[in-house]
Amino acid sequence: MYAPLKMNIYLLISLGLLLSCSSLKKSTSTQADKQLLNDVEILSSDAYEGRKTGTKGAEMARTYIGKRFTDIGLLSFQQFKGYEQHFSFDKNGGTLNGKNMIGYIQGKTDEVIVISAHYDHIGIIRNEIYNGADDNASGVAALLKFAEYFKANKPNHTLIFAAFDAEEMGMQGSKAFVTTPPVSLGKIKLNVNMDMISHNDKGELYACGTFKYPELKKYFITTSPKIKVLFGHDDPKTGSKDWTNQSDHSSFNDKNIPFLYFGVEDHKDYHQASDEYKNINKAFFTDAAAAILETITNIDKDRNLQSIFREKLQLKKQ
Repeated sequence: MYAPLKMNIYLLISLGLLLSCSSLKKSTSTQADKQLLNDVEILSSDAYEGRKTGTKGAEMARTYIGKRFTDIGLLSFQQFKGYEQHFSFDKNGGTLNGKNMIGYIQGKTDEVIVISAHYDHIGIIRNEIYNGADDNASGVAALLKFAEYFKANKPNHTLIFAAFDAEEMGMQGSKAFVTTPPVSLGKIKLNVNMDMISHNDKGELYACGTFKYPELKKYFITTSPKIKVLFGHDDPKTGSKDWTNQSDHSSFNDKNIPFLYFGVEDHKDYHQASDEYKNINKAFFTDAAAAILETITNIDKDRNLQSIFREKLQLKKQ
């Protein structure tokens, strides 16, 4: 009976280890989701006054993002002031200053994927605070989640995490980034941009960019029944329904850099004071962030990412 007993003990130990690993994975995932929601709740709270470019609220948002970047352990580029990329642009006959928040994780290669989301919103209008929980505290929170994941799981590509300013004023932050990038544009193989990913009652998240770059469809292999990732809103023939130029990925597209944009269709709280944390779909948001992360992970595993766009990676002349 000794040998069978020994085998049973090994089986019990193996089963225990499997259950322990499963429990740890679930616990880690739950903790990440709590942080994801916490980031949205903080950034879209009244204290941040709608995060309008050039205001105290925007400065508070940068301080928060900068601390999270530091805690995660993101690297900063020498040409910037810490994580801040300063820029200025003309607005209503004057000059307005903006600041992008840029950090990165060095990959196994110098080929770059830029993961982006804008942190600014539209501020205070007629004494009402427009907190922008979905637009776009949600995208920033997901960006932070992804940074934490890839810090713990070294990527093949070098990943730049860009929280852009002044998107609401004409994508000024992303335009400044591609005009004065921290790495050569030729090294940037893809932009993954997120803008409004937490508020949809039908469980639908759109992925735009596959009309121009159908090669990207193969990376969407999630089998999760909890969320419907749909392709669309990227055909130029559809006019205003084409989202190609409606968020920061447009600045990369203008340089012929391939892009994926994740977002939801407009909802009743879009650009309203009611776009608050209490009105986002929390379960949808956590599932959306997980689906986007899975897609980015699939893309990062492909060491031949450049080759699938070889004919389309000729950058426009400056």
